[in-house]
Amino acid sequence: MKLTARLMLLFIAMLLVVCVASTTFGQTPPPQLKVFKPGYVKMSSININSVHPPSSAIRLILPKGATSTRGLFVNDANSGTGDGSHKNGADKPGGHGSAGPNIVGLDTVPTFTGAFASPAPSIDFYQNDGFTTVSPFVMIGNSPQLGGTTTIPANLTTVSLQLLKADGSVFANVPFGPFEDLTEDSPNFRNAEYSVGHTQFGDAVQRAEFFNTMGEDWHTLLSPSIVNRATLQIPATVQVQFADGTIITVPGYLTQTAADGSTVVFLLDLLFNVLDFNQAVTDINAGNFATDAINYHVYPNTFLFSVADEQGDLSCCVLGFHEYIFDPTVTPTPRWIYAFASWISPGTFGGGFQDVTALSHETSEALNDPFGNNIVPTWQFPGTVGACQANLETGDPVEGLPNATVPIVTHEKHEVFQYHPQTEALLQWFEIGNTSNAIGGAYSYPDTTALPQAATPCPF
Repeated sequence: MKLTARLMLLFIAMLLVVCVASTTFGQTPPPQLKVFKPGYVKMSSININSVHPPSSAIRLILPKGATSTRGLFVNDANSGTGDGSHKNGADKPGGHGSAGPNIVGLDTVPTFTGAFASPAPSIDFYQNDGFTTVSPFVMIGNSPQLGGTTTIPANLTTVSLQLLKADGSVFANVPFGPFEDLTEDSPNFRNAEYSVGHTQFGDAVQRAEFFNTMGEDWHTLLSPSIVNRATLQIPATVQVQFADGTIITVPGYLTQTAADGSTVVFLLDLLFNVLDFNQAVTDINAGNFATDAINYHVYPNTFLFSVADEQGDLSCCVLGFHEYIFDPTVTPTPRWIYAFASWISPGTFGGGFQDVTALSHETSEALNDPFGNNIVPTWQFPGTVGACQANLETGDPVEGLPNATVPIVTHEKHEVFQYHPQTEALLQWFEIGNTSNAIGGAYSYPDTTALPQAATPCPF
């Protein structure tokens, strides 16, 4: 099979839900970028056997019907399907075989299951009896009612970039090194003070959700380690071929300088997918990534842009995503939970987005929806009409709010640093129509004022 056909199959397999925030861009971006809204995407699962190394001359081919690199990806916000798992009873949240610490038939992280009932409708009408919508879910960790601590490895590959000129010489090296210690010492992996206790950020959000039903000693903690340090070479340009045969040459990357002097890299989304998932498979094959862990690629100030049309207009920016990589040829089926997130230098974006905002967003979402198939009543983004999703993605409802982040101070030896993780929507926010039984009746955390009430149902 030719590489271009392989790449096309890979891209078709990657279904995205674009969750664009209304936060404004902080600095003046490169003039080629026509849209400047930081946000996140929801990736579907990736079959490890569909990932192949790129060629030296990359041409990215869009399939029929796609008019942009963003349009290539199918919007599956309301489907909950990646590899068909949501429609498979053995793998469906709360379905047959999922009532233990691990889902039968899968080699993956420890999980627990639950469900809630809501009077609000869901796109999954088979869950709705005309009176209530029952929404089962799978989360990482041990059952809150049983208590105890579950420790999950957090395997981090730090990814540096080598930006190439058109002639193949080096334009710039963009190392992750300056942010390595700060990332490991962040609230995602180090304890800080919260109203639910002295713990890690993701655990604090989950404890807030189950505060009134959990065992007092219940925790889900991450144990971080740098498992690899990789460098990706980024070509100056790539070709994008549209369905009508039109081929345009677009930048592989654009750059600007952050207020702290760091290089900010805007990277073409399709090129990123090819290079990053190839690196993820390399990490899996090398034993760096594990099925019982949350696996990360962390980048230095690296954000993804899209080719909007055949005129070459560019829109930006994606800050992170999470999904899982699986191998259907093996029994039990291995699933590697995986997330991409970038360190964000101050001033790059507005709205308080900086340092580990993206990392906290993806970490909390991975803990609360590890397989991306926790389907809930269809909800509207706060402050909008008709912009809706139907999944339990805890970071998405808050990302566009003016108070999206919270300052968290950590102390490591003699070092003190103020981080800016993102406030998350609690499970109870998605239970449209129900009173919250989270800590203090909250719907968001750590900032309980960010979402003062439950979600508004989407007008079908």
